[in-house]
Amino acid sequence: MSIIHQYMARGTALLGSDVAILCGAMSWVSERHLVSAISNAGGFGVIACGAMTPALLDAEIAATKALATRPFGVNLITMHPQLFDLIDVCGRHGVTHIVLAGGLPPKGSLEAIKAAGAKVICFAPTLALAKKLVRSGVDALVIEGMEAGGHIGPVSTSVLAQEMLPVLAGEVPIFVAGGIGRGEAIAAYLEMGASGVQLGTRFVCATESIAHPAFKRAFIRASARDAVASVQIDPRLPVIPVRALKNAGTEEFTAKQREVANLLDAGAVDMAEAQLQIEHYWAGALRRAVIDGDVDNGSLMAGQSVGMVTSEESAADIIAALVQQAEAALQKRG
Repeated sequence: MSIIHQYMARGTALLGSDVAILCGAMSWVSERHLVSAISNAGGFGVIACGAMTPALLDAEIAATKALATRPFGVNLITMHPQLFDLIDVCGRHGVTHIVLAGGLPPKGSLEAIKAAGAKVICFAPTLALAKKLVRSGVDALVIEGMEAGGHIGPVSTSVLAQEMLPVLAGEVPIFVAGGIGRGEAIAAYLEMGASGVQLGTRFVCATESIAHPAFKRAFIRASARDAVASVQIDPRLPVIPVRALKNAGTEEFTAKQREVANLLDAGAVDMAEAQLQIEHYWAGALRRAVIDGDVDNGSLMAGQSVGMVTSEESAADIIAALVQQAEAALQKRG
């Protein structure tokens, strides 16, 4: 057995994959084609449910099952108004792993997932919440730093890893995410106690990804400094920062926040509606970029590892390169 497989043993045992490399759930990108390609290549693909209805998720899982020969998971957002219906859909399809993101799981959700026969993997932004999730019976954790693309927290990957891995890696498998683009970084986190990693940005330009060619070209041209976090302009609007490639859409989001804040001032909308308008903006902006190829006005959500995306490659080649780099790094260290 290679060194990397020894380090990843807990992760691969949990996932049922050859290597403990999860694909981050990216709306419009992490769908049937990319998810099945990653799983079939020995990694672990994860469908991004996002704002899908139960009917849409049902169709997406069925389509993924038709393409995938290996296990895959589904990422669900904890604040989705139909979360329990989505869990039921996963249960009916025999989905083996459900990843919960976006906050503390609502009461009864972990039990519902377990009852459906699936493993539960949860995002943990702080050590206190991570401990609480472990006590609640989650099967694994994902710790994601601010270098990641999309919605991000305030703490870097390396700091989260130092805070959490020494304390909790012995209790549940932990997957590290955020800013990982090469195998040497994977090796370092495995040595710290991680059971695997999660990468999103690195897979956007996979040949199997349905992202628009213009979207992929933007990633290939970009450097780490181009992936910037959005700015919150009104403290009343608890907007979670989003990391994306800077473009005209970045300025449009700032203008959108001002527009919504003015509606709030005028009493035209309440706080819940204001937040909903912000989230709908992001969903639409992301689709415009990923599917329609509007890289000027759409949202180019990308992590800081985007500078290490230099060409379009198959999912299998990306995974093979990461594993080779990690193995070489681990062997050098003895």
